[in-house]
Amino acid sequence: MRDKGIFQMIGKGAFKYRKLIIVFWVLATAAFSMLAIKLPDSLSGSGFEMEGSFKKVENIMQNDFNQPKSSVMILFKSSNLSPDDPVYKKTVDEALRKLQSVDHAVSVTSPYGSPKMIKGKTAYATVNFDKSFDELKDSIKQIRKKTKSTKDMQIGITGGPVIAEDMNTASQKDLARAEAIGLPAALIILLLAFGGLIAAGLPIIIGLGSVVCAMGILFLIGQEFSLTIFILNVVPMIGLALGIDFALLLVNRFREELERQSIEDAVVISVLTAGRSIAFSGFCVFLGLSGMLLIQIDIFRSVALGGMVVVIISVINALTFLPAVLAVLGKRIDSFMLLRRKNGRSGWRKFASFVMKRPAIMLIFSVAILILALIPVHDLKLSIPEAESLPPHYESRIMFERFEDTFGKKELYPVTIVADGGGKVLTVRQLLNTEKLVKRLEKEKAVEHVDSLFSYTRSLTPAEILAASKTKQGSEKLKPVLDRYVKNDKTVIRAYLSIGVTSENAKKWVKKWEGKENGLELTLGGPTKFNQEIFDEIINKTPDGLSIVLLSTFVVLLIAFRSLFIPLKAILMNVISLSATFGILVWIFQSGYLMDPVSIGLMIPVFTFGIVFGLSMDYEVFLISRIQEVYQETGDNDKATLEGLTSTSKIITSAAAIMIVITGSFVFTDVMPVKQIGIAIALAILIDATLVRMILVPSLMRLMGRWNWWLPFRRKNIAKNHAH
Repeated sequence: MRDKGIFQMIGKGAFKYRKLIIVFWVLATAAFSMLAIKLPDSLSGSGFEMEGSFKKVENIMQNDFNQPKSSVMILFKSSNLSPDDPVYKKTVDEALRKLQSVDHAVSVTSPYGSPKMIKGKTAYATVNFDKSFDELKDSIKQIRKKTKSTKDMQIGITGGPVIAEDMNTASQKDLARAEAIGLPAALIILLLAFGGLIAAGLPIIIGLGSVVCAMGILFLIGQEFSLTIFILNVVPMIGLALGIDFALLLVNRFREELERQSIEDAVVISVLTAGRSIAFSGFCVFLGLSGMLLIQIDIFRSVALGGMVVVIISVINALTFLPAVLAVLGKRIDSFMLLRRKNGRSGWRKFASFVMKRPAIMLIFSVAILILALIPVHDLKLSIPEAESLPPHYESRIMFERFEDTFGKKELYPVTIVADGGGKVLTVRQLLNTEKLVKRLEKEKAVEHVDSLFSYTRSLTPAEILAASKTKQGSEKLKPVLDRYVKNDKTVIRAYLSIGVTSENAKKWVKKWEGKENGLELTLGGPTKFNQEIFDEIINKTPDGLSIVLLSTFVVLLIAFRSLFIPLKAILMNVISLSATFGILVWIFQSGYLMDPVSIGLMIPVFTFGIVFGLSMDYEVFLISRIQEVYQETGDNDKATLEGLTSTSKIITSAAAIMIVITGSFVFTDVMPVKQIGIAIALAILIDATLVRMILVPSLMRLMGRWNWWLPFRRKNIAKNHAH
């Protein structure tokens, strides 16, 4: 054999120690399955958390101003009673009395203590907790048991902790539904590709085993790091698609080699060829996901980490456990044949010949379609998923939307400003500086009104406030106000905006006001600041992550194929096909032609690029590897391209179809970001496996001829015969 490297060693080791490897993987999968079951309960909320001003203000409000760590909202609405009615009030009071005994509840805020919490026939109360919302699963269950609607009053609960818990529940249901659709569809495709139950069943077993092991490992990682519930869908999506695809490639090559080789040689050659492609493909996927680690937001780091773990497990599984099983099965791989085995190459050879004879026309045709699909990208609108990500029938979504519609976002979501003067607030100088700041804020066009210490001191001057605070009677009157707005060297100001709290203008406004003002250090928080920081982090870090992924992938493919232009072509075509995918996503979700218009989740383009950029290299590596094999033997680029395309078209099409049904099955899920990511990946794979791999790649390979294999400073021609 020509290659005496690491892949030959892996192949020989897999054959020699086949029984030991199988026993190890069976035991490991069984052990990790026990941990994987516990993973959902260890996952936290939405994952949109990061270090910044928003979090700093949250910590200050919790530590210095006794703001609870989390709250659950209880909405009350009656169709025939007003909040002043004794029956309405009694219902509210009884409900709140029951809620005081909920675990970890530190206080209950009644709507009758604040006029702003009542509007029309709707009122809301809050149950405040000393725990973060990812620690309130049991508390939420207790609230649900204690809050039941009556004939006169509809009572429902919502808020961050409830939405996060419902998202977790919905994600688990979505995963079960997607697997129930995707796995049988994948099995049918594998049966069509292989004809037999054994050959078709092996990739399913490898895919499921990889996912189970990865989720078990992630449970252990989750004990040290916060992981978002989103990985509950993304990891199985990547793991099943990749694990099945890898196994498909290796089993296919093994069956080919078994026709002319011994079982041992078939295993070794399969690992040496298809196994090498799997390793490089897996590394490309790993690199694609690693770029997300630069974005310092929990959800991106969680998905990157989860994806990287399942990729590593899938590659190791495909290079060790699968060859060991194939070594044991041998020719029994073709047992339980349900369909007659067909070569299937003649049709693909005709198609490949058709493309190769008209490379320029086929190139123009495919590029034109991609550009047409790309056009809507400029209308792309991104948003941070909230309650609207949940299915419409979930109570937490219904109540949240009612809450926003009734009380309004502007009044509910002010910009919280913590002003720090570096010394005690209760001095004439600091109070004067704070008063000037408040007056400046009130003059801002973007501000509707300002809530501060001075809103409740009845026009007292700073000197009068200070004097009153030093008398017993005055300090007693001022205490509730001072407790709410002043703590040592910090004072809190709330600015209620007259513009959309998540609009671009609002984001610019909070950025403008961050920093020094009138001798005060201003730190801003609230939903507007949260949105601004999340968007800026992604916009600022994505180019760096993109550069790392593109450069590292180029280097990996350069090493794999010893060519300058093949890696460049692969990267360029991936970028174009992904851009076309985003254009189609805009048309599906934002146009309103297929469904009610909805903005696309902020993380969807980043996730899609990170996942698909690597996954699509799977086909690139497999196709070019086969072309390279023939080229090294013959030195004829056109023949190598034709033979490579002919021999891999069926398996690439099958692999793509499996990825499409596995990821596309998430279209039937209810959580909108999961639906969007499933459709995005399925679309990207469809475009990549059809227009790109079947038409664009061979067209360019034909047009560029021997230049495909050019590498500067290489002394020996790759086209020399290296046949074994």
